[in-house]
Amino acid sequence: MTSSEQRLAKIRGGLPPRRHNARTIAALTGNPGCTRRAVLDGAGVDKPSLAERVGFPARFGQSRFAITRGNTFEAQVKADGGAELLRLVAERLGVPVPAVATWTDLGDGDELAGRVERSAALLADAVTPHEPTEPDGVADPRQAASPGHAGSPGHAGSPDLVDQGAALFDHPLLGLEVAGRRVHLEPDLVTARLGGRFHVVEIKSFPVVDGQADAAKLAAAAVQSAVYVLALRELLATRGLDPDLVSHEVVLICPRDFTNQPVAHLLDVRKQLLVVRRQLDRMAQLDELLAGVPADFTADPAADPATLVASLSQVPARYAPDCLASCELAYFCRQEAGGHTAALGRPVREALGGIDRVAEVLALAAGEPVADPQRAEAAALLRAAARLRAEALSGAA
Repeated sequence: MTSSEQRLAKIRGGLPPRRHNARTIAALTGNPGCTRRAVLDGAGVDKPSLAERVGFPARFGQSRFAITRGNTFEAQVKADGGAELLRLVAERLGVPVPAVATWTDLGDGDELAGRVERSAALLADAVTPHEPTEPDGVADPRQAASPGHAGSPGHAGSPDLVDQGAALFDHPLLGLEVAGRRVHLEPDLVTARLGGRFHVVEIKSFPVVDGQADAAKLAAAAVQSAVYVLALRELLATRGLDPDLVSHEVVLICPRDFTNQPVAHLLDVRKQLLVVRRQLDRMAQLDELLAGVPADFTADPAADPATLVASLSQVPARYAPDCLASCELAYFCRQEAGGHTAALGRPVREALGGIDRVAEVLALAAGEPVADPQRAEAAALLRAAARLRAEALSGAA
């Protein structure tokens, strides 16, 4: 165990590190400038237990109803050998629906290490397809619901991934390095030999109503999908294959309107890929992060609450209202940020010219002299806003 690993274990209180998944990795990108979160996530701290210990338990997460609804919708989409799923994906990609496709279930069977190796071998093998076989029941050719279209090798895409019938991989197990630890990731589906590329397929149960989905949920799905794309690209790279065989376009399947009828959409996750990669690179540099953390810093959930509060206050946070939807410590940080403009959100803070305290904002708006010349413009705007507000209120009276 290295000195950094020993220190991270000390921060956790000797507890085993909490493992990440695609959802938690995606959440890391929500506030990349927060040092407190980077340190806690890099150390693998049990943040839900930590938040409860300091008196601010997390109030978000998937309900059992939402999980059940999601599993039911996914099973419906994948029913009948994935025929409807194959049609949706092919039509959304703008390629003919293949007459025959192989379906490989990688979600059950072997132990973890066996699933990882089996997934990697079969996904890499899909780059240079062979005649369809059924070794030990791994893959079975399934007739897709097709109106007479057959697979064609003439689609646009990489010449290394030839269209000789589509290949669909159900719940492959991928891997990614997060803060020096290997994290296992399990996308809903990966397709190969459709349009000459690999495509990640994400199945979500939130509805698309009149062609519009909830913006926050859509953004979260895009980042989570980018995590899968990054992991799949790294898998191909380790096998000596071109990582660009994995498309940056993800197929998202959701219920249409208020029904359970599935509809497919394309998400371009190039921007999300850059953000995820940047945050993972930052967390890989834990030595640099730990250099600015006091030696007595602890996040051991078994420690005294007062000790934990004092310890957390030594590592700077960057609270924003968006944190409430993605970080277990958000309510603690919100209380800590009381009186600061950051608690009102990044747009408000930026509009106020970086003034940190709400009390100073109100004082400048009331006409208090400006001590810092760099804030003269912000003070003038605040006084003008206060005057306009007073005139509006007096006119309404």
